[in-house]
Amino acid sequence: MTGAEFILRETGGIRYYSCLALESLPHLCHGFSTRRGGSPNLEKDSLNLSEMPWDSPARVQENKNRLLAALRLADAPLITLRQVHSNRVHIIEDIPRQWNQTEGDAMITRAENIALAVKTADCLPVLIADPATKAVGAVHSGWRGTLSGVLACTIREMQRAFGSEPSQLIAAVGPGIRACCYEVGNDVARLFEKEYPECCRPSPVKDRQDKYLLDLGKALDIQMNLAGIPRENRHDLGACTCCNTREFFSHRAEGPAAGRMMSVIGLMGFWSVAGI
Repeated sequence: MTGAEFILRETGGIRYYSCLALESLPHLCHGFSTRRGGSPNLEKDSLNLSEMPWDSPARVQENKNRLLAALRLADAPLITLRQVHSNRVHIIEDIPRQWNQTEGDAMITRAENIALAVKTADCLPVLIADPATKAVGAVHSGWRGTLSGVLACTIREMQRAFGSEPSQLIAAVGPGIRACCYEVGNDVARLFEKEYPECCRPSPVKDRQDKYLLDLGKALDIQMNLAGIPRENRHDLGACTCCNTREFFSHRAEGPAAGRMMSVIGLMGFWSVAGI
């Protein structure tokens, strides 16, 4: 399912997308940030959520605080990783460790009052929840991570560590570069044609015959389908970051000037399954 399964919300001036299926789960908080609603930065209002040369650490921290407050996670430690486009999945159990120095691209937890977050500016973010085992996950999936199966690895790790059944999982894919804009060369296209042949098509531009349009969203949907997540539990915002730089950051469209968005998920207190 796409688009209609999400709603754009605004709290305290922070604009973010919420997946209605995840929103319906008691005591689960989540959101996919946009670029709108941040502290004043240079000559623009920018909800940049990562350390960038053109932004100050104080403004970035203020933006993080404002986002967490909007998501009702103000008192939760924000856990991120040093993202390296891998398929490495971490189980988050302890808070004191400096997780932002740990390499990886996916996190899972059953701990309460912890906010898991991945940063993106074209790569696809995926948030996952298991109503049965009260587990959640956050995944960062660019083309390398998608090809190495970071999402599939995360689902398997939730099965192994928490006993999650894929048939019970709810997954939401947030904003990222889409097939309308994600042009790749022959080298990347050949890699995907082996695993996901239906996810690549030649560029329609005549003078770019050595380029292909890559559909990462479709590849992730295939991974979820093969893992056993039912279609009705798979939700995709479908928004392209490169198409809409007024709402999202896009490294492909903006280069070094692009900030970073965050996709956040966490459990607030005891997560009762009553009413699910």
